[in-house]
Amino acid sequence: MRVAVGGFQHETNTFAPQKADLDAFLKPDAWPALQGGPGLLATFAPGADGAADMNIPIAGFLAEAPAQDIVPVPMVWAAATPSAHVTSDAFAHIAGMMVEELERALRDGPLDAIYLDLHGAMVTEEMEDGEGDLLEWVRDITNGQIPIVASLDLHANVTAKMVRNSDALVAYRTYPHVDMAETGARAAKLVATLVRGAMRPAKAFRKLNYLIPLTAQSTMSDPASLIYADVTALEHLKLESGETDEVPVLSTSACMGFPPADIAECGPAVMAYAETQEAADEAVDRLAEAFMEFERGFRQKIWTAEEAVAYGEAASTLDRRDGPLILADTQDNPGAGGNGDTVGILRSLISGAETALCGVLFDPAAADAAWSAGEGGDINLALGAWTGGAKELPVDGKFRVLKLHDGEIDAHGPFYRGAHLSLGKSALLMIEDVRIVVASRKVQTADQAMFTAFGVDPAQENIIAVKSSVHFRADFQKIARDIIVVGSPGPNPADHLDLPYRRLRSGVRLMPMGTAFQRSRKPLK
Repeated sequence: MRVAVGGFQHETNTFAPQKADLDAFLKPDAWPALQGGPGLLATFAPGADGAADMNIPIAGFLAEAPAQDIVPVPMVWAAATPSAHVTSDAFAHIAGMMVEELERALRDGPLDAIYLDLHGAMVTEEMEDGEGDLLEWVRDITNGQIPIVASLDLHANVTAKMVRNSDALVAYRTYPHVDMAETGARAAKLVATLVRGAMRPAKAFRKLNYLIPLTAQSTMSDPASLIYADVTALEHLKLESGETDEVPVLSTSACMGFPPADIAECGPAVMAYAETQEAADEAVDRLAEAFMEFERGFRQKIWTAEEAVAYGEAASTLDRRDGPLILADTQDNPGAGGNGDTVGILRSLISGAETALCGVLFDPAAADAAWSAGEGGDINLALGAWTGGAKELPVDGKFRVLKLHDGEIDAHGPFYRGAHLSLGKSALLMIEDVRIVVASRKVQTADQAMFTAFGVDPAQENIIAVKSSVHFRADFQKIARDIIVVGSPGPNPADHLDLPYRRLRSGVRLMPMGTAFQRSRKPLK
């Protein structure tokens, strides 16, 4: 079967300070730069063992394709680091390329299906629902005659428009997202099932009316782990349909939502696809009930930087268990629209910790200064706090340059698995007894390689502060004596009451078990 494949990924924090222009999609960072045509297939081709070489959905789809007799026809794939809105020019350019390539594929011969590797939380300068619009354009080009299946991030803000303009949406089931490639493979199997059975499945969709903080969404702990066990169990379960028949549920998904997005349909959602509407509805009802049952469990403690450092120092004296205390700098997480340059935790470490490790801090000017000074050199810096993502001052002081690195790093942890990271000119700096990895490009600190590349063994540290919300757990949790979430400055507040929502639909609880949001009657510009 001939299947057009492509993708367009961006997770949009509408409260973040910097937008994603076209250049953001053209430069590689944690993921490859924009790909098209044969280059797309080569970039995401499976390894010698036939498995996906990268933990990316489209790589998983292409690895599974031969087993499903799928012949992939490349369109365009692009991704950029989470940030504020995708610029109108960037969206028009990449979506235009996608449409062009799809039309070319249709001219070359009939297509059996279309697969898109999407995020599900893209907001552009002009549109709240980037993926919904893209799916609608794709469906219009095919006159609705070709099945469209898309994979989504667990954090997708799924909209009614996205569901309406696709035949199935298949979401990740883990956070940290260690199953991205696996999700692409599941999408390939579903595409094959739909094409072989000439099916357009019944679909059911439900939005939930409370927002879940990112740090509470981890499937490595309850209640998320319990909900996703239900998601997996319901798929392929035979549910009663009508009076006597039993039919299988073809696919089930739950998306936790991406809270820092001021759009009407922000928040969790559940989807199900089955041979009958009754079976799809029943599966969705069960998942929605699970979310409501466990709402209280999504509340969690957020530590101040001062509390976190004091706890870490006390624990290092009283508790000699191996492994570091890890501080999750969630509010400045580049994976959620932060710029990775705030210094609230760093300042507290300098004043209160005996020794500590911190990273990855995004500051190109500091990295350049370190390279000019050379290893062993001392430099006076105003470090961090330069992008305007938080109201704070840089850390002024004399820093020792411990090690330089070109920033080209191969990741080995479960999240970035197989990815080549491009951090640009980078350096390991030290002030007092606190060491900081500084990079020239934004990156979420989700792999130990970002420290080991500088000769540092994270397992031997006392306190480590990481610019991440949850993804770091995939590679760091196994070495940690404890992990706590810290509310230091940044554009991704752990408490959604700190976000000035205006477009969110009325009735949504901003925090689990919290007060419902009421939209202003004033007209929105």
